[in-house]
Amino acid sequence: MKFLYRIYQLCIGLPYIILSTVLATVVIAIGSAIGLGRWVSYYPGKLWAWSILKVMLIPVSVEGREHLQPGQSYVFVSNHQGAFDIFLIYGHLCRDFRWMMKYQLRKVPFMGWACEKCHHIFIDKRGASRIKKSYDQARDILRGGISLVVFPEGSRSFTGHMASFRRGAFLLADELQLPVVPLTINGSFDIMPRTSRWAAWHPMKLTIHQPIETSNAGRDVKQVMDESYRAIEQALVPQYQGFIENPDQ
Repeated sequence: MKFLYRIYQLCIGLPYIILSTVLATVVIAIGSAIGLGRWVSYYPGKLWAWSILKVMLIPVSVEGREHLQPGQSYVFVSNHQGAFDIFLIYGHLCRDFRWMMKYQLRKVPFMGWACEKCHHIFIDKRGASRIKKSYDQARDILRGGISLVVFPEGSRSFTGHMASFRRGAFLLADELQLPVVPLTINGSFDIMPRTSRWAAWHPMKLTIHQPIETSNAGRDVKQVMDESYRAIEQALVPQYQGFIENPDQ
């Protein structure tokens, strides 16, 4: 089964990922040029991610969508098990949002340029002025009614376990008094660990937790961060629960 799935992804999955990425980039370019910026910032990427999981034959389940209110901006924070996290959240969260990502991803062919056109936020930590510019952009997006998705660990896990969280997303939510929504991803590490070049077949599950209120509820930033961490970790399958330091942090 493992051998057959590798043949399938080599002959069908990988060509589809490449073709769909190029096609999505073309749609984003045309849409941006004719003034459909808000539309192309979400829908082409959602279809791209959703279809890749379908083509890769990955079953997906989502729990907790009822916790989200229409028209409300949120700061979503998620564990980061692997590359397939992107497909799961983009394809199945079903909210208009922007990613907050490392500036190095801007250099990825097609994807980096498309993300820039979609107004996703590249966090550049090479100096205080660049950090400030990134967070100013995030504030503008959140004030416009759109949500933000952040991996507060900052990088993918080497083990499937969670590492420590960084404070940036939580500080932003506190400043704007927006709810923080923890997301738990299960299955991504089993599909494609960080050190693997091949994907394995495995179901994925996205758990959307109850929103955590920020300043209005009297919680400080550390309390919100700790509460988010606990919610995400407790919904992980037992083998990936518990803290393990990530050397990338």
